[in-house]
Amino acid sequence: MLAEKFEPIIVELPLLQIYSRLGYVNNKTHLSDKQRKQINAYISQAEALIELKGLAIIVGINKVTESEITLFNNLILKSDLLVKLLLNSSQVLFMGATSGETITKAISENSAPEGDMTQAVVFDAVASEMTDAALDWMVHYYNNTMRRQNKALTKRRFSAGYGDFAIENQKLIYDILNMDQLGVKITDSFLLVPEKSVTAIAGIEQITD
Repeated sequence: MLAEKFEPIIVELPLLQIYSRLGYVNNKTHLSDKQRKQINAYISQAEALIELKGLAIIVGINKVTESEITLFNNLILKSDLLVKLLLNSSQVLFMGATSGETITKAISENSAPEGDMTQAVVFDAVASEMTDAALDWMVHYYNNTMRRQNKALTKRRFSAGYGDFAIENQKLIYDILNMDQLGVKITDSFLLVPEKSVTAIAGIEQITD
């Protein structure tokens, strides 16, 4: 079973979320015209460097117990919180997205002593929010696709390292999606490289009236 590949993923720039990640509160934090102009310029530069792409695959659930989920291929996910999320699901959607290597290199270069730290912080915020937006895009895509089957994704999604869903599960998700085809690697400590890469799981439920 092969994951569906999305390349490129085009999303609307999540400007409010980017400013929020930067610590600016709408209608409360004062920014001069010069400051806002500079931040917006950095945001535009970051957006141009980002190459969003993703993978997704639907996997059947064989069994759900109090503390673990067994998938169709006998892979096991252990997490009490994940069990609660998937309690009414017959399938799960695995998703992965990356903003690409170019923006990550730019963040690293600007984080160096001779770089522009402000630019690095803005680039980081833009890459983080746009990668999350890529997951939102895939959720929207699959919800639209499954509507004709009277199915929908759970409103929440889980990532490895959240709550009691151990970070070690990142390797399982990485392998199921075969994220290497996006140019994404995984370290011995289960971190994704390039850094602005994410994975997530959502359940697929039957819609009931």
